[in-house]
This record gives sequence, structure tokens and C-alpha cells, in this order.
Amino acid sequence: MALSEAGRILLESRYLLPGEGISDMFQRVARAVNTGREAQFCQMMQNLLFLPNSPTLMNAGTPKGQLSACFVLPVEDSIPGIFTALKQMALIHKSGGGTGFSFSHIRPAGDRVGTTAGIASGPLPFIRVFDEATTALKQGGKRRGANMGVLASSHPDIFSFIRAKKNPDLKNFNLSVGFDRHFFDSLARKGTYDLINPRNGEIWDTVEAQMLWVELCSAAWQCGDPGILFLDRINEMNPVSGLGRIEATNPCGEQPLLPYESCNLGSINLAGFVRKGELDEDKLRSVVRLGIEFLDAVIDINAYPIPKIREQTLLTRKIGLGVMGLADALILMDIPYASSEGLSRTESIMRLIQHEAHATSEEIGEKTWSFPAIGQSCYSGPMRNATVTTIAPTGSLHLIAGTSSGIEPLFSLAFSRIINGKVMRFIHPVIRKLVESLPNGLSLIEQIQKTGSVQDLPIRDYEKELFRIAPEIEPEFHVRMQAVVQQFVDNAVSKTVNLPEHATTEDISRIFLLARELGCKGITVYRYNSREDQVLSRGCDTCRADRLGG
Repeated sequence: MALSEAGRILLESRYLLPGEGISDMFQRVARAVNTGREAQFCQMMQNLLFLPNSPTLMNAGTPKGQLSACFVLPVEDSIPGIFTALKQMALIHKSGGGTGFSFSHIRPAGDRVGTTAGIASGPLPFIRVFDEATTALKQGGKRRGANMGVLASSHPDIFSFIRAKKNPDLKNFNLSVGFDRHFFDSLARKGTYDLINPRNGEIWDTVEAQMLWVELCSAAWQCGDPGILFLDRINEMNPVSGLGRIEATNPCGEQPLLPYESCNLGSINLAGFVRKGELDEDKLRSVVRLGIEFLDAVIDINAYPIPKIREQTLLTRKIGLGVMGLADALILMDIPYASSEGLSRTESIMRLIQHEAHATSEEIGEKTWSFPAIGQSCYSGPMRNATVTTIAPTGSLHLIAGTSSGIEPLFSLAFSRIINGKVMRFIHPVIRKLVESLPNGLSLIEQIQKTGSVQDLPIRDYEKELFRIAPEIEPEFHVRMQAVVQQFVDNAVSKTVNLPEHATTEDISRIFLLARELGCKGITVYRYNSREDQVLSRGCDTCRADRLGG
């Protein structure tokens, strides 16, 4: 185990129990999730080949015992229903989880309130109440609570929702518009689109679909929010559609869930499987199998924050095994991320992981039993878990593992970040090792520290391609990479299309439409420097505070 300074500081400040060492933490977690493989579980975590989501690292083997990261709660169109969801959110955040909500059932602003002959305020004021409550709560003093707020594209308050984060409030919410097929049909023919009151199904207003689309792209250009969820596609691919319709996701969008479902996630560090430029596929298969067994065991030992969540989670037994370190792995295999070979190699890796993950879940189902709702699912044979794979952003996990985040390209070759109040300046570990081996390597490192890029340095064109960072990659390629990965993921893929400052709203429109065309379940963009509180800054000369979702 070779932890970076950043990983060590992060673990010591947020994860370790009093008097606990880093090896002790992994032993504690492996012992709590014991299926007779304690030694193997501990070894794969200590070797940084697999890490479970943060609540598992923090809480396994403790009295708190809440190990899941992702939850979705329903929000009803009534004061008791809304504030029940608020109370449940508080319990989840206190336990270390993040929450997603659809506010689409709340009647629009200006609608009547029957019992008082008053006027409804609409969903936005209630979203702000949830946001303020999140600010008041700290998750055991370890990290801020995070939320996803979703509103259906057909809701009469959709324009105010789209504009909500143009002002610097809602600091604890990511926002997404949940689109239906009818909207895109209307947009394609340049037609109109009905906004419908969810209280009674009446048409509240009719707008030009293009006008709504332009408003969305403008807001995303200005501040990165809202993102998009293709709810029609999510529900077409829902493996347990017999249980109802999915309307929301967890805070970063990778986990579409039914009301009261939870999901525990874990990520495999792909860079850890590359030896002498080749991927060790046998070792990867072995860790995939262990990861699935680990995550499935977490479901049974978990201490759920409310009984209804336990009931719904055990019904489907959803888990989400994903990856981090894809960019590092490709670089170590001498494959540029933004290349046809990068796409094809990623496709083969994800196909392997998906096949092995499903095979393992099938085997566990045969030996024990399938998830109880399998009769309302798409599966005809045994299956332990309704879903097994997810691509999470791995905001903290990739720092612990010392690798690149999720399936993202490198954001910058050198960057600054605040961890536990301390400014940390990094050169990405893989880059440092490779660049220092080049002629004039030390001089090149100094230049990388200033700009975070090699594009203006005196190195070969192939090396410039190999070390290309996210904003230097064509936006369309980001989407194509996400779409390739989504083919082999049960749940969804958290990925951000990082854009340069000079990107336009037209660029964002093309990205959103391409994601729709290529079969993504959602899409998010971020234009560099469009927000003051962005997570990372390129180069080591500046540093900004962490943004939601880290």
C-alpha cells in the first residue's frame, strides 16, 4: 500500500476512528463485511485495487453501521409528505448518505391550495428549505450532505427551476431536468410542448420546446446546472420495471433508484492492474468477483436509517461496482484517452467487468437465493442483485487510491485542492513518473506545475496526445466515451463534459443532443471557471474550495 500525502491526510481527517491506523481501518471494514473472505477483502483494499464508498469505510464495524452512499426519497404534494421527506433526509445525512428527490409531484406556484383557499408556492421554495436544512446538518462533522433535485421537463415551474442556480444559492443541491420522449419529439419538429399541472393533469401552459431548450443550455453554460436525465430511457432500461417508475437519482446522477431504495457502491482501480503496459485480466476478474461478493454482503449487515429503506433495498438488492483510474490505466498502456483505441480498449475492459459481475451475481443467486422482486424483473434465471454495475465519480476514493477519478480523463496534470483546510498542490503521480523519464524531464515538470498541460512543451506529438487533459479533448469525445461505457453498466454513468471557458451555449446544446442520440441516461457539462466554488484549478498557482459532489 503506497498512499499519497493527499490520501493520508484525507483518511486521517475524515475516515479513521480515534486511535486507528490506515491498515486498521481496512481490517475493520473487512472484518465487518465477513463472508469467509476477510483476508482477501482486506488485501484488495490495502493494495488499493478496490475501495467501497465512503460510508462503508467510515462506518463499517462501528455502532453507526450505515454503509450505503445513495438514497432516493419520494416527495408528496402535501405539507406532511414534504416534511416527512425532509425528516428522512436529515436521518440519512446524519448517517453519511446522500439523497435524491423528484419534486415533480408538487403543484406549481400560483395553483390553489384547497383546504385554505390559498396559493401554492411551488417546488422551488421547498427545495430551498431542504438546502438550508442540509447546511444546518453536518454528516458527523466529516463532510457536507449532498442532494439531487429533479424536476420533470413538463412541470409548469420548469423555467424557474432551470434558473435556480444562476444565483449562488442551493449550495447543497445538484439539479437535473427529467426529460420525457415527448419533449424531444417536439424539439425535433420545432413544435410546442405542454406544461402540465401534476395535481390534476391539466395543461397549465404551452411553450415552444426550443425556448425551453435554449434556457436550459444557457443555465448550464453559466453555472453547470442543471444537468439532464433522460427519464424515458432510464425507465426503458429499468430491470425491475414491475415495481414502478424511476423519477430521481442519487446526488451525482449515477444511481437511478425507486422511492426508498438505497445502493452501496465500490470502485476498482484499473491502474492497479496494468503491469509492463498490459492489463492483467485474470487479476481483474478475481477482484471483480470479490467486489461483487463484498457489496452484496454489505446489504445484509447494513444499519438502514429508516425501516422503509431497508424493506425496499432488500427487495431488489441493488449494488454498484464501478471503476476509477481509467485515464491512468490507458496512459500506462500507452493509449491516448481521446483516440479510437482509447474507446475500443475501454469497451473491452467494461465488457469484461460487466460479464464477470453478472456471472458472480448469478452464482450467488444459485447458491443462496435471488433478490425477492425477481418476478417483477427482466431476469429469467437466478440473480442475486437487480443491478451490479455503476460508474461513480469517486470524488474522495480516487484521492485515497492515488489515481484518476471514475472514467474521466485527467482534469489537469498539476492541480490544487483544499483538503481539511490545507492547500494541497499535486502533479498527477503517473505523469510525474513518465515525464521525469523524458529528456529535460525536471524542466518539463516545472512548466507542468504552472499550466497543468504539456501542449506547449517541446515534446513529441504522440506524448502530447497521450497526456491530453479534459478541456483539451473534443466535447463530443467525452460523450462518446460515456456512451461506450454505458453499454456495459446496469445503472448509470457519472461523467462531466469539461469545457474550456470559451465554450458556447451552442456547444452545450450539441453535447446534450449527442448524449441523447448515443444512448446515455443523463449528461452534465461544466465550463471552466463558470463558478467561483469549482473543485479544482489547473496548475498549482491557485486553489479553490471544494464543490458539491467531491
